[in-house]
Amino acid sequence: MSEHNGERYTVGIDFGTLSGRAVITRVHDGEIVGEAVHAYDHGVMDRVLGAGDGRTLPPDFALQVPDDYRQVLRHAVPAAIEASGVSPEAIVGVGIDFTSATVIVSDDDGTPLCETDRFRDEPHAYAKLWKHHAAQEQAHRIVALAAERDEPWLARYGGDLSSELLLPKALELLEKAPEVYAAAAQIVNAVDWITWQLTGVLGYAAGDSGYKRMYQDGTYPSPKFLAALNPGFATVFTEKMNAPVLPLGAPVGGLNATAAAWTGLREGTAVATGNIDAHVHAASVNAVRPGQLTGILGTSTCWVVPAAEYRDVPGIFGAVDGGIVDGSWGYEAGQSAVGDMFDWFTANCVPQHYIDDAAAAGMHLNDYLMSLTRDQEVGESGLVALDWFNGNRSILIDSDLTGLVIGQTLHTTAPETFRALVEATAFGARIIIDNFEAHGVPVTDVTAAGGLLASSTIMQLYADALNRPLAVAGVAQAGAHGSAIHAAVAAGAYPDVVAAAAAMGRVRPDAYRPDPDRAARYDRLYAEYSELYRLLGTGTEVMHRLRALSREAKAHRSGA
Repeated sequence: MSEHNGERYTVGIDFGTLSGRAVITRVHDGEIVGEAVHAYDHGVMDRVLGAGDGRTLPPDFALQVPDDYRQVLRHAVPAAIEASGVSPEAIVGVGIDFTSATVIVSDDDGTPLCETDRFRDEPHAYAKLWKHHAAQEQAHRIVALAAERDEPWLARYGGDLSSELLLPKALELLEKAPEVYAAAAQIVNAVDWITWQLTGVLGYAAGDSGYKRMYQDGTYPSPKFLAALNPGFATVFTEKMNAPVLPLGAPVGGLNATAAAWTGLREGTAVATGNIDAHVHAASVNAVRPGQLTGILGTSTCWVVPAAEYRDVPGIFGAVDGGIVDGSWGYEAGQSAVGDMFDWFTANCVPQHYIDDAAAAGMHLNDYLMSLTRDQEVGESGLVALDWFNGNRSILIDSDLTGLVIGQTLHTTAPETFRALVEATAFGARIIIDNFEAHGVPVTDVTAAGGLLASSTIMQLYADALNRPLAVAGVAQAGAHGSAIHAAVAAGAYPDVVAAAAAMGRVRPDAYRPDPDRAARYDRLYAEYSELYRLLGTGTEVMHRLRALSREAKAHRSGA
């Protein structure tokens, strides 16, 4: 291995919802010595097909342009290397993580079908982002059939499946765009597509395969099961998803000449199996042992925890052997809208004078709104909200549920409503933690990472509402940092991820401690949240009926 002043380094690349970021990380202690970010040119296409003919997209679509991901390799990686001052000769490994499940359809060489003349204007040929929810009907059918047939793998996903997963999206493709499905040589999660682009070798990451492709105990759902969903679907795993599954931290291959030219790295540099963007945070904060829960609080929130033994836990997103770290069961749950919900509120519901006052005070608008409720007692506003503005991922697993704020009067202010939304996300997290523990998955400590760490006010609220101490990530780019840790394992610098995380992980222990008085008052407010959660989540169909009415009205208006 090459060295630079006695040091070795790895590159970690985190592909998020709107941008990709790269970090150069020192192998012996995990210090980040250079970083760069590149925003996707096309962002998220959820209203019009901005890269094609500009057609209006159907409801619940969320698409991306795969070449935007290549641009991260071309721009962010060289910029991070330049910022670090490290010679490419000293960089021994590359690790990546990706928003999951983001699904790409391609030919045998990995060229996305949206880049071909035939399908350039076909929405279904573009990358379907994790929050593409148009496959909800297919997800419901998969679950219903699995329950009817008593498929053993269904319990590994809490007894339900999200429309965000690869299998519903693949079935949606077959049924909504059969010509694209027929032309697709590979239906691949973007986390595996990008390592394919880097190495020329297609291999599936074990974690992503288990959580997003229903790969359990070495097998996929059976051809008979798939044929019962749709006869044309029986061979999807043998014909369109048939690459080998590789453990986390293993090398997929060496960097090929094309990717070396894009990135400025040496050809042959070890490339680690890809990882789910949320899961690599556990390595970054050295929370890879049983009971150590990591919350990645950003656009959405993901909660991941290793456990020594398997337990059936209803309402989770998945339980996978070796899914977070080899040798443990990895459990995942999540919330579909957190930062997205805050952004929606501040963009649509905040009077201009608050925006002006925040700018004058030199404060982020979120922090400014929270500061205006600082002197209020917990529960003083009379508000409680449900954080389902992009559906409920856990524990109800229902993307047709919608947001709610109850208790508003003519005296309710925008800051009070914003705080209620923040509290709702903390309560949603508490529901998830309580559900883990109620079903035999212990949570010994909680560590937070992600964009919400920028607000100390929000993080203190989380500690109070959860009534638990919170450790926090020690680096801002914990996703890319965690990928760099996996790259060190692929390069042979450490024997496994646990050892690499112990040496390279960065965390601030007990950064926030709950205030006993506020925590007690939050217990009472949480009881009200929990009652609404049950009532509107399972006790009535009103939210589903409203969603159906909305879809019908939009279809009628568009003439569909």
